[in-house]
Amino acid sequence: MTPANRYTATAIALHWLAALLIFTNFPLGVYMHELALSPLKLKLVNYHKWLGVTIFLLTAMRLAWRAAHTPPPLPETIPPWQQRAAHGLHFLLYALLLAIPLSGWLMSSAKGVPVVYLGLVQLPDLVGKDKALGDLLAEIHEVLNFGLLALVGMHAAAALKHHFIDRDSTLRRMLPSGKGIQP
Repeated sequence: MTPANRYTATAIALHWLAALLIFTNFPLGVYMHELALSPLKLKLVNYHKWLGVTIFLLTAMRLAWRAAHTPPPLPETIPPWQQRAAHGLHFLLYALLLAIPLSGWLMSSAKGVPVVYLGLVQLPDLVGKDKALGDLLAEIHEVLNFGLLALVGMHAAAALKHHFIDRDSTLRRMLPSGKGIQP
């Protein structure tokens, strides 16, 4: 595979770092949601918020990098409808990676619970304290997260399908070594 057919090392690193943070923060959010109010829950809520803000910032960096560095073209063997589907899925993934942390920040603001990034920087409240709005935003935050889970599953399934069934280079273009597992 030529370098022109691969993502840049920076894009690859940002992709896999985002994946790691998402695969850490989603189960953390599910777990802490079910806990009774306790010092442990409050600590986990803070970790969840820190990871969410980090994912938001990382996504902004990814979008800036992508704007300055054209991604490699998809293999020519991929039908046009699949290429459009891939682009649409990527758009939705990026949108959710921005909307989910924003919905969490809005929810925290409406519930009157400040977001203090890494315990150091208090982010401004985006809306005034409003219990009904906070409850609505909590529902929105949850629905968006499960939507992200579904899209990530589709993204991974498509990559594996291209690798093991179509035997093309789609997955290898995003692996750190470029070689990865052989189809």
